[in-house]
Amino acid sequence: MALTLDLPTGLTGSAELVVGEQHTAPRIGSGRIRVLATPVMINLIEAAALAAVEQSLPDHQSLGTHLDVSHVAATPVGMRVRATAEVTKVEGRTIHFRVRAEDERELIGEGTHERVVVNVDRFDARVQAKIKRP
Repeated sequence: MALTLDLPTGLTGSAELVVGEQHTAPRIGSGRIRVLATPVMINLIEAAALAAVEQSLPDHQSLGTHLDVSHVAATPVGMRVRATAEVTKVEGRTIHFRVRAEDERELIGEGTHERVVVNVDRFDARVQAKIKRP
């Protein structure tokens, strides 16, 4: 039976963090300057998307499948970053988001994100079968 998602456009979620040393480019391996690493910003954006929809998906989970973002401004250690995600469209099992990340001073990143909804048990069974394949 095909999954039908009843998620309205406009649902939003957010996630925040205060940039610590563990979030910087040198610690993540994505650069040498002590500012928020792009992979950490992306993780925060995905957390915001999860916050927008996960409570509406009992027995299911969404998995990130596509992310198209720009990282346009640096954020120093000690500054708070907030990511937001808004559902813009639902097509079948795919949820489309508009995403943004801002620090205390300015926009630091924005773009689009897509997540596909899966049944957790069926997905895990496929992953376990992959491990057992020769």
